Amino acid sequence: MYRFLLSSKWTGWFLLAVLGAAVCVALANWQLDRRDHARGAVSAVETNYDRKPVPFESVRGTFASYDAGDEWTPTVLRGTYDASGQRIVRNRPLNGQPGYEVLVPLRLAGGEAVIIDRGWLPIGNKETGRPDEIPAAPKGEVTVVARIKPGEAAVDRGAPAGQLASIELDKYAAELDYPLLTGSYGLMAAESPEPAAAPAALPKPALDEGPHLSYAMQWFAFGLLLFVGYGYAARQHALGASLEEEDSGFHEANPAPRPSRPQRARKRPTAEEEEDAALDAQGFRTDGTLMGGRE
Repeated sequence: MYRFLLSSKWTGWFLLAVLGAAVCVALANWQLDRRDHARGAVSAVETNYDRKPVPFESVRGTFASYDAGDEWTPTVLRGTYDASGQRIVRNRPLNGQPGYEVLVPLRLAGGEAVIIDRGWLPIGNKETGRPDEIPAAPKGEVTVVARIKPGEAAVDRGAPAGQLASIELDKYAAELDYPLLTGSYGLMAAESPEPAAAPAALPKPALDEGPHLSYAMQWFAFGLLLFVGYGYAARQHALGASLEEEDSGFHEANPAPRPSRPQRARKRPTAEEEEDAALDAQGFRTDGTLMGGRE
């Protein structure tokens, strides 16, 4: 009944279903991988964001080479800001409003420097592509509490002088003439002495894993539906073939009767035949004599 599944046509449909299901599984696993990353980010916020600040010396290795376990950990740094090394990062929206983030190197006592993200500024109205005013960083020695963040990858776009397209620490380091730790940077939490004006503090990230799990389940379901559809099509094909065989056997056992030959139309009688019939009806023979032997 299902021998047709071995045909090249149905084998091709099956292989196509397998390929489609494999793609769906790959996309589902990709969503699960993204969910794992999101869960890791949420876990780091929950674990480290509000913990007590730790000394810089205990996490210096993370600033040199990023360790995901230390992300969002508050740390205490002491040094002086290098105002000449200040940069602003483009395309940094906050609450749906476009703007910038202000980065300033903090030079530590040991001669190294760490990038501090001092906060956010809205786009300006005076000059296109720049904030109206950048609050100056405090002069002299400062104590900064900053949360550890990893550097960012390069992006395929440029930036004007004094600006960066992303927080790509290696590229930033190439613009400075002193050693810069490029594994991580610090996101400002507090600084002392406190300046009269400062960029807006960036908010605590949302504790949201996103819809990755539901998307993964949808892709698994799509992969399963491909086989369900294949099975349904095969079943319908088999039922159709079975009905055709039954109809063929019935007609062979019960052949249709031959149509009867149409009767030929009767020839219309001639005038003589009509006259003879009238005489017969009156009792005369066809030769003009009375029936019964009399004239």
